[in-house]
Amino acid sequence: MSGFVIAVDGPAASGKGTVSSALGQAYGLPVLDTGLLYRAVGLAVRRAGEDVDDAAAAERHARALDLGELDVSALRTLEAGQAASRVAVHPAVRETLRAFQRDFARQPGGAVLDGRDIGTVIVPEAPAKLYVTASPQARAQRRWLQLQASGEAAGRDDILADIARRDAVDSGRADSPMRPAADAVLLDTTEMTIEAAVDAARRIVEAARARWETSR
Repeated sequence: MSGFVIAVDGPAASGKGTVSSALGQAYGLPVLDTGLLYRAVGLAVRRAGEDVDDAAAAERHARALDLGELDVSALRTLEAGQAASRVAVHPAVRETLRAFQRDFARQPGGAVLDGRDIGTVIVPEAPAKLYVTASPQARAQRRWLQLQASGEAAGRDDILADIARRDAVDSGRADSPMRPAADAVLLDTTEMTIEAAVDAARRIVEAARARWETSR
């Protein structure tokens, strides 16, 4: 790995997407929201009338994934998020999508990758690693506001229950469970504004970048 790679992990609605986008802008690096890949696979399976718990069907759709055809607005829905967690438990799906993620990380200048297992599995050698988290209640409120803004009706209690379910699935799967890398810096955004979270993330990354440049 020749470029400066930033791995940003954490649970749903923790703020890691916002942080990743800001870091990409700050350092002039391309950003990949890897969760969108799993959402796209899950949604493709459902739209084909197949079962997201069918490993073979999910793998087939993962292999056929065309990033040029991703409809990001459709992938931000509650349905897509629920489907993503269910297809993500299939090892063959994860293995299929890992290759793309690692290729993205190997870009000459570096990259920012946002997901659940970036610092632990995809690029464990990344010089900068953050684990962005927040309380389930704060995350449910944020997701509720996002869905309201997009015109999707959803109750906060239902969203909180879904977040708890997804956390359990993501952290409990046998293959690449969601957890902080041993050398990741924890960033709890529960009480933070977006500006404060981005500022804290930049300070973490600046320290990591200084160490990386010294070691080269």
